[in-house]
Amino acid sequence: MSNTQSRVLPQPVASEHTALKARKVSFAWEETPLHWIPGDPFTTHTINVLHLLLPAGERWFVHVYKQILPYIKDEQLRRDVIGFIGQEAMHAQAHDEVLPHLKEQGLDPAPYLAQVDWLFEKLLGDKTLPPGKARKWWLMERVAIIAAIEHYTAFLGNWVLNADGLDREGADPTMLDLLRWHGAEEVEHRSVAFDLFMHVDGGYARRVRTWGTAFTALVFLWQRGARFFMENDPTLVDGRASWREFHSKGRAGVLPTTGAMVRSIPRYLGRAYHPSQEGSTAQAVAYLASSPAALAAEAREHGTPLGKDAV
Repeated sequence: MSNTQSRVLPQPVASEHTALKARKVSFAWEETPLHWIPGDPFTTHTINVLHLLLPAGERWFVHVYKQILPYIKDEQLRRDVIGFIGQEAMHAQAHDEVLPHLKEQGLDPAPYLAQVDWLFEKLLGDKTLPPGKARKWWLMERVAIIAAIEHYTAFLGNWVLNADGLDREGADPTMLDLLRWHGAEEVEHRSVAFDLFMHVDGGYARRVRTWGTAFTALVFLWQRGARFFMENDPTLVDGRASWREFHSKGRAGVLPTTGAMVRSIPRYLGRAYHPSQEGSTAQAVAYLASSPAALAAEAREHGTPLGKDAV
C-alpha cells in the first residue's frame, strides 16, 4: 500500500491553479551597474547569489523531473510538470546570462560556481546504483528535496513581488524585472513540486528529512555566496557579509525578514500544508501581464510590435 493512502492528503486551493507556460524572456544588462541597488553592495550581492545558485540548481530540477515522468499517473499533474520543466529551464538561462556581465565588471564567479556545480552534479547527481529499490529511493529522495527547495523559491518569489523597499531604494529596473518575472513564475507554479512529491511518495518522514537537507544546504550556500561576492567585489575594501547586516536589511524592507523566514518552517512541516495556501496566483499573473521582459517575449512569439509602454 502506498504511504499516501489511508490518510487525508493536504487539499490544494483550486482557484490558485493555472496552466503553465515558459516565457522566452531576454534581458539587456549593459546599463545595469555592479551595485544595482545604489549605495548598497551588501543587499545587491546577497540577492546576486541567485545568479550563482539557480542555473545549476534549476538544470538539476529539470534533469530529475525528466526521470520521474514515467511515474506520473495523473494527466493534469503530468502537464503541470512539463510546464514546470519549461519554466525552470528558462529561469536557468536567464540567470546564467547575468554572469558574463558580472565578470565584465570585475567580479568573476567561476570559483564559487565550481562548488555549486559539484553539489548538484556530484553530491545530488545520479548515483551508480543498480536498477531497483536503491535507484528508486534516490530518485524519490531528490523529488522530495526539490519540493522543499520550491517552498523557499515560492517564499522568495512572493517576497520580491511585494518588496516595495527595492523600488524605494532605486533598484535597477532591468534587474527588478528579472527578479519579479522569475518570482511571479515561482508563485505561479509553487504547487507543482509538492503535488508531484505527494503523488509519487508523500511520506511525512521523508518530507521532514529532506526539508532539513534543503534548508541546511540553502543557508550554507547563500551565506557562502554573499561572502564570496563581498570579498571579491573590486570596488570594496575589506568587504564583509554578516548575519547582523542581513537582519538589518530585512527590517529595512530590502531583504526578507529573519522572522518571516523562520515562520515559513513550521508551515512547510505542517501536515495540512499545501503551497497553494500561500502567495497569490492572481498577483503573479498580473505581474507577468505587465513585465517588460514577458511582454517582449510574447510579442516575439506572436510576431507583433511591442508597444512603447512595454519597452
